[in-house]
Formats: sequence, C-alpha cells, structure tokens
Amino acid sequence: MNGEQEGAGAVPRRRGWAGGCAGLLFAGVSVVVGCRAAGTDAITPVAQLLSFLPWLLVPVGAGLLLALVARWWAGVVWGVVVLGLLAWFIEPYGKSLSPGGTPVASFRVLTANVQYGRGTGALVDAVRRHRPDVVFVPECEESCAARLTTDLDADYPHRQAVAGHGSDGAVILSRFPLRGTGPVPGDLGMPGAVAEVRGRAVRLQLAHPMPPVPGDLDLWRRDLAALRDFAADHRGTPLIVAGDFNASQDHAAFRRVLDTGLYDAARLTGADRTPTWPARTAPRFGVQIDHVLVSRDFSVRDTRFLDLARTDHHALLVDVTLHRGNDGADRP
Repeated sequence: MNGEQEGAGAVPRRRGWAGGCAGLLFAGVSVVVGCRAAGTDAITPVAQLLSFLPWLLVPVGAGLLLALVARWWAGVVWGVVVLGLLAWFIEPYGKSLSPGGTPVASFRVLTANVQYGRGTGALVDAVRRHRPDVVFVPECEESCAARLTTDLDADYPHRQAVAGHGSDGAVILSRFPLRGTGPVPGDLGMPGAVAEVRGRAVRLQLAHPMPPVPGDLDLWRRDLAALRDFAADHRGTPLIVAGDFNASQDHAAFRRVLDTGLYDAARLTGADRTPTWPARTAPRFGVQIDHVLVSRDFSVRDTRFLDLARTDHHALLVDVTLHRGNDGADRP
C-alpha cells in the first residue's frame, strides 16, 4: 500500500518539477523579449543574449514541452505568447528600397575583420579573387597595413587608415580616388573618406564599435551612438557605412543607426540572418554582426559571405549600384 502511495505521489512531483523548469525558461526568455519589445539593450546578460535572439526559440520550445508534461495550461499560454513575440521580432528589421534615377556606377564592396591582422593573408587572396572596388578592414594592425601596402598597392592606390596595435587599427582601401576625412570618434579605429565615383562624391565610413562584453556596455553604446550621429549628419549624401558593428538587428543601438535612413545590404537581399561570427560555427550557428549599410542612393544586387582563414569573422561581399537623382520610395 505504501508503495502505491509513493508511486502516486511521484507523478505530481514530476509534474511540479517540469512546471518549475518551464517557468524558469519562460521567465528568462521573457526578460530578453521584453527588452527587445521596449527598445532597450538593458544590461548584461540581456545585451549579449539579444545577439542570439532567434536561438531563444530552443528554450521556449523546451519549456512548452515541459509545460505540457506538467499539464500547466497557464504556462502553455505563456509559452505560446513568448513564441509568437519571438517569431515577430525574428522578421527582418528595416525597410526595403526601390531606388530610382539613372545608374551612375556599379561596384563591389568588401568588409572583413581580420582579427588582429591574423587573417591578412586570406584577405589578400580574397581581394585578388573577387576584385572588390572598396575594402573595409577592421582590426588591421601595423603588420596588416604594411602587407596590404606591399601586396595590393598597385590595384588599390588609395587608402585611409587609423594606425593601431591589435584591434585598434583599421584601413579603407579603394580603387577610387579618396579624400581623407576625420575618423568617427571611438575606442577602436573608425576611419572615413570621400570617394570620387564617376564624378560623384560618396562618403565611406568604417564601423568598429567596442564589443558588448560585460563591463564595456557603455563604451559599446557610446561608439554606436557616434555612428548614429555621423549617419544622421550625412543624410542626403551618398553614404556607405561598413565593418564589424559588434551588433545585430536585435540590438536597439544598431537599429537606431538604421533609423537614420540607412539600409542593411544583407536585409535587402534576404540574407539578414546569415551569421558572420563566430566563424568556427557560422553559418550553422552564430550572429550577423558584420554589415554593409547604404543610403537610398544605392541599390544592392547581391551579397555573399566569405570564409577567411585565421579570423573569427566571415567577410561580407556586396555588389551595389550608385544612382543619380534617386526618386525611389521606401516601402514597409
């Protein structure tokens, strides 16, 4: 008799355990989703978890199974609501673009974080193979800059750089004539330039804010705010901002940069969720933090992601067309 009572008591205990685990999973994900809905990156670990927002479907799915096992129907409703919000926010952010006006020039843009210069050799090979017209290189320290000069100077005689060690250095290479401008202020090098493309001035800006690691969130926000202010100040100018943003579309600080009137090239070609970091697990698992953003003066024909050896980022190769007299209209 006692054995039967113990067996009968085990079922409620298992259900209680399953319901408790489901509640913990839902609560954790709800905090992240709530911050996404409120338009805030909050604090650690929310800012870091927002990078991997689509992968939060996994704990929500597990929570729903546990809630069903526990017959916790209020929990099932909770899980379904969180699941619906996740599905809503996983949709691409930003507007599509239909540029008008006469095409002026088509050219190719490459951005590649070479991880303290380690991936410089692979970058040189990729540049020679794909022949981009403009190359943005975050984390290009002194030896990286020297090798790019030695190996690519004949094809890319124009450059703008911020010298630095480790992750501080950065370089823009160009086939087009460049006029140097002051860098966007930040803790890492973010050089800028004006390119002359078939008689039209195009503003180029390399992006490389601090990563959102615990303890440095304020620096990360400040650097992204500086990029947002730069983009807002150059509305109406043909503009390309490219590099390692250390942020995805699920970060409010990055969305504020887009809201100045820029368009994510990967979003325009349906590749907005293709991971670029970490390279060891991308494209199966990761987050897209490397972006090429363009003003409404451009259309985007194609985006490709390149695997470079000895760096923790995938490179992003984008084919764009510059238009004159852009009369295109945004559409949601």
